Amino acid sequence: MSLHIIIDGYNLIRQSATLSDLDRQDIQLGREALINMLAAYKKIKHHKITVVFDGTNAPFISLHRDKIKGIEINFSRIGESADTVIKRMALTEREKALIVSSDMEIVNAVTSQGASTISSPMFEEKIAMAKYMSVKDIDSENEGGWIPTTKKKGPSKRLSKKNEKTG
Repeated sequence: MSLHIIIDGYNLIRQSATLSDLDRQDIQLGREALINMLAAYKKIKHHKITVVFDGTNAPFISLHRDKIKGIEINFSRIGESADTVIKRMALTEREKALIVSSDMEIVNAVTSQGASTISSPMFEEKIAMAKYMSVKDIDSENEGGWIPTTKKKGPSKRLSKKNEKTG
């Protein structure tokens, strides 16, 4: 089952110290920085990623849908919120979706539809960790150092119960 990460774009930008500074300078700078960050993450993790923005702040010549650096960009239509688009996508994707948002209305709605959620700050931490691990060339499947195995641990020659009591 492939994971589809659906991101509440402005929520993530405005929850991030770095991205929100750029957003305050120019909204387009914030969007571009987010897309660049996600494109780098996608190279490491290879998940399908869609960012949803409210269409009221869409670039004038923007289409409602676009793909930049492998990241799907979706602006809501006039009169429709990004929240509505995210909820609809979660309903379609269900358990294949990971919704990135700190908006509790979205989180509650998509969780009831079977999607998983992560807060915007936690997702940004995951991106930073993935980047760190790729630079350090650490296998991300074994983040905690634990390798799944059925091999038993402990001494190979164990005393019998009878010998344990006397020994």
